[in-house]
Amino acid sequence: MAIVKPFQAIRPTRDKVALVTTRSYEIYNKKELSDILRLNPFSFLHVLSPGFKFNKTVHGKKRFKMVHNRYSEFKENGIFQKDDKPCYYLHQKSYGGLTFWGIIALASVEDYQNNIIKKHEKTLSGREELFGNYLEVTGFNAEPVLITYPDDVFLSSLIDKYRKVRAEYEFTTNKNRTHLLWLIDDEDEVASISHAFEKMPAVYIADGHHRTASSNYLCKKMASAKDDTAKQLSKFFMAYFIPESNLKITSFYRFLNNLNGLTKKEFLIALDENFRIKNMGDRFYKPSKKHHFSMYLDGDFYKLYIRKSRLNPLNVLDDLDSQILFKYILEPILGIHDPSHDKNISYVPEIGNEMQLKNLVDSQEFSVGFGSFPISVEQLKSVADNNLSMPPKSTYVEPKLRSGLTIYQLK
Repeated sequence: MAIVKPFQAIRPTRDKVALVTTRSYEIYNKKELSDILRLNPFSFLHVLSPGFKFNKTVHGKKRFKMVHNRYSEFKENGIFQKDDKPCYYLHQKSYGGLTFWGIIALASVEDYQNNIIKKHEKTLSGREELFGNYLEVTGFNAEPVLITYPDDVFLSSLIDKYRKVRAEYEFTTNKNRTHLLWLIDDEDEVASISHAFEKMPAVYIADGHHRTASSNYLCKKMASAKDDTAKQLSKFFMAYFIPESNLKITSFYRFLNNLNGLTKKEFLIALDENFRIKNMGDRFYKPSKKHHFSMYLDGDFYKLYIRKSRLNPLNVLDDLDSQILFKYILEPILGIHDPSHDKNISYVPEIGNEMQLKNLVDSQEFSVGFGSFPISVEQLKSVADNNLSMPPKSTYVEPKLRSGLTIYQLK
């Protein structure tokens, strides 16, 4: 039984929402960040980059405190306001012929602890602690975790209903992404939404494992706190619940700086042990099904097919293409033993970057690149159901969410 709750969001006023909300902070390069901070005083990036007004870079707990100060100023200046009563927030994002929709709500930390909210990635304890302390000091959660759930007839009917009425927000970003958001505050409808989730035995983290783990860290830390309000607030975190059929998963390219001391001929001979190899020359190749891989090396595209005699999966993890790449190429041939931290490997999202496989190798930035067929939602769920963890960067999940659209205040 999944516990999902409405909440009173802190959110931008309707006239400023397009100026306030941002992409994830890590996405911006230094120049882009500087330009936005200089030209847009309403950007949420001013909260996330609190030292800008003093022309100073700050780190650690001092930065966290300053983030809290900038956030407080945004509320004091009327840029952010709090809703009068708990709501569910129905959100739609569309671009390039794609449309995503979901419900912004509170998820339960206890559900995460009890494996009702299931995960498919390992998290690093250091990052959990860092982000958990960030939440504690800043006092807010501004970017929801992406959680997917089995399609539900009632929940799917909501988007059809609300598309017929005016949205609270309707704006398009400079990346040509159109966002709409509706408030659902009718008590009967709120109760029906909560009940729909209560019937679900499990839901799945699609993106945001460290954000979830950091909320769990904070909840454990607050268990002995004297402030009962803060203790209760820490038992939940903000999430964006999206039906499985509306989730889009694509792949990451994997690039290697070098061939681990092998010549091109030695490398291809090593691949031949486990793969059928076809040289495509300069013809672009993209895998069209599971267990097929693309490779770009020294000016040529290659098709790689794992030999059927090698396919003897012991569990659902062994059937993942990202695991096959690691097990048969990255580790034994190219010497990548820790794909999360090894500096010889880099990851680039495939979406919108199809020719990157060629371009980044031709530029001599990398020696070889690999592409794979996307992992399915069913595979993601199977890994999580079996309490296994995928290799890093196994999935690139959409939609990507805005920071500062809705905020869950933790104190």
